[in-house]
This record gives sequence, structure tokens and C-alpha cells, in this order.
Amino acid sequence: MTSATHANVVLPLPPGASATVRIEPPRGRGLFELHLDEVWQYRELLYFFVWRDVKIRYKQTAIGILWVVLQPVLTMLVFTLFFGRLAKLPSDGLPYPVFYFAALVPWTYFSCALSMTTNVVVENQRLITKVYFPRLILPISSALSGLVDFAIGFVILAIFIFAYGIRPTLAALSLPALLFLALLTALGVGLWMSALNALYRDVRYVISFVIQFWMFASPVAYPSSLVPHRWRWLYGLNPMAGVIDGFRWAITGHGQPPGLILFVSATAVFLVLLGGLFFFNRMETSIADRV
Repeated sequence: MTSATHANVVLPLPPGASATVRIEPPRGRGLFELHLDEVWQYRELLYFFVWRDVKIRYKQTAIGILWVVLQPVLTMLVFTLFFGRLAKLPSDGLPYPVFYFAALVPWTYFSCALSMTTNVVVENQRLITKVYFPRLILPISSALSGLVDFAIGFVILAIFIFAYGIRPTLAALSLPALLFLALLTALGVGLWMSALNALYRDVRYVISFVIQFWMFASPVAYPSSLVPHRWRWLYGLNPMAGVIDGFRWAITGHGQPPGLILFVSATAVFLVLLGGLFFFNRMETSIADRV
């Protein structure tokens, strides 16, 4: 006999009747209810999304992963010619190609991860409207999938560094922490942008301009030593300033560690990420209706 349960009491159903289960979205979440445990429960789905993004990126491409190498290398050559040889900008005692390439590898990862994270919710709108899973998995998977490109670029950078006779020091042990900071920056800003892009589709056009402006507001084409000392703390509010300065120092062992800038950048990343989690969480229950 078919039966339904309520409060642990089994009630018989009338003959010929069937039980109906209604699945409804949550009525709303509290401001501080992030439910991050759901992300761990769906970790296999997260792995699937990451692997899917990696395969799609190189599917039906003529030169495959060489695109990952060409982008920072060609940009490095342009920067070396115009900012180095012609403009004569200082490079803190490093060869111009090393100075620029050491910054372009983490920057290329960040810019690509931010761009993918911004569009990930809209690009998966059919999946979102049909299947339930923690929506937070989508921006996380975009940020993580970019690490494959970073790993390839980092290998080329390591070869480049050794070719110039630069040997790593103990400072290189801080590279994982700096990469993690870049990942959190892309994820934190991407959470804001992806939720806003689901509400206002023109955000995806704005983000390309923001990334271009952000690059020139970061010490990619110039050293942060050009910034007056009294303004260093304000400059450090740009999270990528600390990441790029720290990456140059860690990979080359040249100069002093970016103490103040890195501390301010890490604080800014924490606040941006925390705010992005809360904002994305508030929008999650209505995203399916808006995309």
C-alpha cells in the first residue's frame, strides 16, 4: 500500500491515490548563511566542470596550448620594446624580458580567470534552470581551470629565468601563497561580476575595459618603486599590486619583499572575497529566474 510520512507518523493513502512530492527553491537565505559545505558535497561536480572548461578551451584549436605561451611572450616583447628600450622605464635591476615576463604570467592567469568567471553564470543558464547544484561551483571552477594555463606559462617562465642565469632562492617558497592570493582575487571580483552579469548583460562588455585599465593600474609595465612611498598603502588596495610585486621577488630573488603592499593587498582580497560571497549568496536563489 502506498503511504506518505509526516512527523514520523505513517498515514495510509486512499485507494488509487498517489503521493506527490513538490520540489521548491529555498524561500531565501540569511545574510550569513553561505552553505559552503554544499560545495564540498558536490566536489565531484566541481572537478567535472574544471575538466570540461579545460577541454573546451583547446577543442578544435590549431596550435592548442601554444596559445597559452604566445600571449604572454608576445606581450613581453611589445613591453620590452616600447616601455623598456624606448621609454627607458626602470626594471629594478632585472633584464627587461625577465621583468615583464615575471609579471605577465600571473597577470595573464588573473585576467583570463576573471573574464571566464564573469561570464560563467550566463553561459550555463540552461543547466542552472534545469538542475539544482550550488551555483558557487560555477565561478570556483572557472577560477581553478585557469591554473592549467598558469602551470604551462610558469614552466616557460622558469626556463626563461634559467636562460638569463637567475637562480631561485628561498623566496620561491612563497610562490604558492602568491598564486593562491591571485586565485582568491579573481574569484572574489568574479563573484561580484558574475552575479551582476546575470542581472545586467552589458557587464560582460564592461569587464574587458576594466581588465585593460586594471593592468595599467598594476605594476606590470612598470615597477611599483615609481609610486611615492607615502602612497604605497593606497596603491596596495589594488590586490594584484602585491601579487605581481611578490611574484617578481619570489621568482627572481631580486630586491626586497613587498611587505606593506602585499599586506594591504591581502586585506583587500579578503574583504572583496567576503563581500562577493555574501552578494552571490543573496543572488543565488533568484539567478535561475534572471538568466
